[in-house]
Amino acid sequence: MKIGLAQLKCVPGDVAGNGWAIVRQVRAAADRGCDVVALPEMSDTGYHMPTIVKVAAGWDGGVYAEVAGVAAERKITVVVGLSERVGDDIYNTVAVIGTDGQLVAKYRKTHLITAEPVCEQNYIRPGDALTLCTVGEFRVGLMTCYDIRFPELARRLSLAGAELLIVPAAFPLVRIRHWETILACRAIENQVYVAAVNRVGDDHGLTFGGMSCLLDPYGTILSSAAETEEALLVGEVSRDRLTEVRDRMKVYQDRREELYR
Repeated sequence: MKIGLAQLKCVPGDVAGNGWAIVRQVRAAADRGCDVVALPEMSDTGYHMPTIVKVAAGWDGGVYAEVAGVAAERKITVVVGLSERVGDDIYNTVAVIGTDGQLVAKYRKTHLITAEPVCEQNYIRPGDALTLCTVGEFRVGLMTCYDIRFPELARRLSLAGAELLIVPAAFPLVRIRHWETILACRAIENQVYVAAVNRVGDDHGLTFGGMSCLLDPYGTILSSAAETEEALLVGEVSRDRLTEVRDRMKVYQDRREELYR
């Protein structure tokens, strides 16, 4: 399966402009033969909490409808981070939209970052469920940015059958070495592919670090982007490689669950 990772700049509050950028990248990924394309966290609104509160919308139109339309038009699965307003509540959500333009699955970010200057917990609500879905022939687990710091989440998804973790993010440049290290750990320890797509640019003083990447189940980097520039990465995930790595070192078989409780 061929997967694209669209490393974007977004403009805080410019929902129409960001929506057009998403559509453009989906079409570019389709032109390069991708079966699925992933885009960063909160790609529609930018990642500035007070702005998100002002401009977040429901999914009965707007950017969601535009992305669903281009997914169906180009017959490509789209995994995209979007704001989601439900009544008075806002969620930091990842939508998986299938090749028919229908919603396959969604994941509401479960671990909200409480560190300054973001303090997500003051603006949005956390999700309360994990999400697995099928994309092509792969079982996919969804995570968002700060979630990667919680190995329990990746392990639970992997034990439930995830073979590929897709991680939309708005990860800051100041901690980008953490991003590289943690993603490699999540791939190696769970023997899964990791497709992590980050932001670039600056939202009201918060600078993002790029370095989007696709890692195989051995932790090998198959494709990666720079820290500062927009990019569309394309790489392939292979069931043969997944089986090879898992057969070589049977970490799931060798777990001692009685010690972990």
